[in-house]
Amino acid sequence: MKIFTFDTTLRDGTQGESVSFSVDDKLIIAQKLDELGIDYIEGGWPGSNPKDQEFFRRAREVTLQHARLTAFGSTRFAKNPVEEDRNVRALVEAGTPAVSIFGKTWDLHVRRALNITEEENLKLISETVRFLKDHGKEVIYDAEHFFDGYNSKPEYALRTLEAAQEAGADVLVLCDTNGGTLTGRLVEIVAEVRRRFGGVLGIHTHNDSDVAVANAVAAVEAGATHVQGCLNGYGERCGNANLASIIANLELKLRHTVVGPEKLASLSAVCRFIAELANLPMRNDQPFVGRSAFAHKGGIHVSAVLKDSSTYEHIQPELVGNRQRVLVSDLSGRGNVLYKLKQHGLADRLDEEARRGLLERIKQMEYEGYELEAAEGTFELLVREALHPGLHFFDVDSYEVATRGGNGANSRTTATVTLRAGDGVHSATATGHGPFNALHLCLRKCLSKLYPQITTVRLTDYKVRVLDSYKGTAANVRVLIEWSDHKKSWSTVGVSDNVIEASWRALVDAIRLELMRLSEQDTSIERAVEDYCWGV
Repeated sequence: MKIFTFDTTLRDGTQGESVSFSVDDKLIIAQKLDELGIDYIEGGWPGSNPKDQEFFRRAREVTLQHARLTAFGSTRFAKNPVEEDRNVRALVEAGTPAVSIFGKTWDLHVRRALNITEEENLKLISETVRFLKDHGKEVIYDAEHFFDGYNSKPEYALRTLEAAQEAGADVLVLCDTNGGTLTGRLVEIVAEVRRRFGGVLGIHTHNDSDVAVANAVAAVEAGATHVQGCLNGYGERCGNANLASIIANLELKLRHTVVGPEKLASLSAVCRFIAELANLPMRNDQPFVGRSAFAHKGGIHVSAVLKDSSTYEHIQPELVGNRQRVLVSDLSGRGNVLYKLKQHGLADRLDEEARRGLLERIKQMEYEGYELEAAEGTFELLVREALHPGLHFFDVDSYEVATRGGNGANSRTTATVTLRAGDGVHSATATGHGPFNALHLCLRKCLSKLYPQITTVRLTDYKVRVLDSYKGTAANVRVLIEWSDHKKSWSTVGVSDNVIEASWRALVDAIRLELMRLSEQDTSIERAVEDYCWGV
């Protein structure tokens, strides 16, 4: 059965905390949603703010191949004749083929929010829908707070649907606006509405009880053929139903036609793209499309997955554009460590003793507080050192750091580094913006003549985490540093009870890694590590 999708990321999604899109962002996202095969894209509320007005004006120049762009608004204000209502006219002027309007269903809202009679509310609904239909619009009617209204006064809630349908509404959408309805009760109500009403029935759920996706899927099983939500589950309070999970469940588990298998394979990429434009980290544990959705850490799990991925994966990750990953940590068995090496033909280059040594080193480092899941650069260095134990570039003899400041004056940090490399002893002194910057400058000075290529490596991010805070200022810290050589990025990690020492270790590892890469362009290692750290 065909299930129609209605994405409200650009409207309801932007009501979520920290979610904000520019007009350019919204136009680009609309095109991505269209490419994904979404049927309706709700672009915003043209009567509410200048940004949405500009979006709809500029959207007229964008040609969507599949989706119907939709403007959002409400029924007319009680004091306004429908033809003079500014918000209703803005819906017409938005120039979209479809409009989505919400009306009051809950008698509490009719009395308290609108301060009108129930009969007057029915007139608001019917007159607004009829006006929009007379102007050639496809009308999607959102019955706001439908489930709360039904629980309070079922016959009146149903009369509001009748008012919309008799006026010509093309879709009746049942909204769990407060997100408080549990699945069993929701199914009972949807089934009753389906029994009483023909035509297209929709569902719009929020995640305040953490069952929004389950409610939407259950509503489809009870007779709804139109589902609303936001990719990545963005939205007010706890968010809207995550449309990515709904699409995947309906397509792969219930065998409905939603976007089709070919477009479903781009689901993960579109979700990541939207998260990037929102400038928000995408949840690793997001079902289907998250980085950890098909990640395996426990040794027993990995051993089974190597034999048959269905032992610990409910679908093939490629179906939604995701990938299987094996994590390396203190929970690892040898299978975890060698998983990617085997995949790229590298395992035979390590004998049994080297394999065991690599695994034990990883376990010990994780015990000490290293986090190799996030530090793929440090993991790559371990692999390269295991494969080439004789490859060595420099040894650090000593380093010193001194910072002077006081009486409100700007502090001044000077560092000195001495190391042995290639042709002898090299020493350098530098003044920098803090201890780490000064050490970084010294290390580059010492090595730049021998290895000028390292000048392209730059720091892009720096994070410090206290590991055992009960020790107070004597606690161990983990420093995670991200680097880039303008071609790719990687992270290295250092752990110590001294933040400068931890930073220094991460710095030295980053330089060692880049030198090993430059000395041996082993693409098989790079592919193995790239797969290991995919999605970081």
